[in-house]
Amino acid sequence: MSSPQTRKRTQKLDASKEKVTEIAKHQVQEVGCTIQEGIGSGAWFYPLLGASYLTSHPSLIKPLVPALGKGILLSVATVAALFMFTYLPQVAVLSIVSGPLAFILAIPLVLSEAFVILLFLTRGFLMGQLSIDLFDAVMVQKGHQVLVEHGRQISSTGGKARQLGSLVAKPLSGFSVDNLVRYVLTLPLNFVPVVGTAFFLGYNGLKAGPSFHNRYFQLKGFDMDQRQDFIRKRRGSYLAFGTMATALNLIPVVSIMMTFTTVTGAALWAADLESKSKADPWKQLKNGSGERQQDEIETELPTAVPSDHEPKKEL
Repeated sequence: MSSPQTRKRTQKLDASKEKVTEIAKHQVQEVGCTIQEGIGSGAWFYPLLGASYLTSHPSLIKPLVPALGKGILLSVATVAALFMFTYLPQVAVLSIVSGPLAFILAIPLVLSEAFVILLFLTRGFLMGQLSIDLFDAVMVQKGHQVLVEHGRQISSTGGKARQLGSLVAKPLSGFSVDNLVRYVLTLPLNFVPVVGTAFFLGYNGLKAGPSFHNRYFQLKGFDMDQRQDFIRKRRGSYLAFGTMATALNLIPVVSIMMTFTTVTGAALWAADLESKSKADPWKQLKNGSGERQQDEIETELPTAVPSDHEPKKEL
């Protein structure tokens, strides 16, 4: 016969188990709702839309060619070296938990490692300013010149042509140490077959997703509280966008190109968000399908990355 103290401990243990179970159920439901929201939002499609948009606008892609050439060469060398020296050792480790699937599961792991190296070698140094210019150019093309003028000087050269001037606000760094460290720390998740890779993509996508709109937040003049509130309301959307962007970065060699197409997609998404925030609800009700889309403004990127002391260059 159990003593009162034993029964009391048992009751506390049962209560703790129920509490843990309840918390786990709540977390699972929250994650499920976030994923459902992300899929339904369509934000996952913007990185793909960015690829289509960028390749159909030669004036945008032409100034990117030098950086793309350097990036692709580095990408080929990095991927080749990693597969030559690290692929088989990682297959050996994965075979302990994955068996014959190790040869397949080691591929995304090696590609993830290649992306980390390329991120360090290229994105922070070759592409930081280019990404800002590209984001601004797409926003101007989509009719949001006034917003972009919060962050840089823009002048008209006649007709619909625009000229990009110097940055008004301090340019944002294209290299995120937090994202890089998080990415590296979560690489071992890929050792878990299928589920681990899916969690790796989703977790990094959730954390990195909002960073693709850093320039948008800067142009909007958001403080930290406004930024966090904006992100919280679109948590699922940023999860979907970031996950797709992270997955595209694993594509060998062309991941450098995907960096630019993702920036383009982020700008297209920001342009749509901006248009919706300024839309007249009565006009939307009258037209049935919202505002009629404006003609795009002819926009070109600078042929060289501008510095703070250079004169204005053609956009």
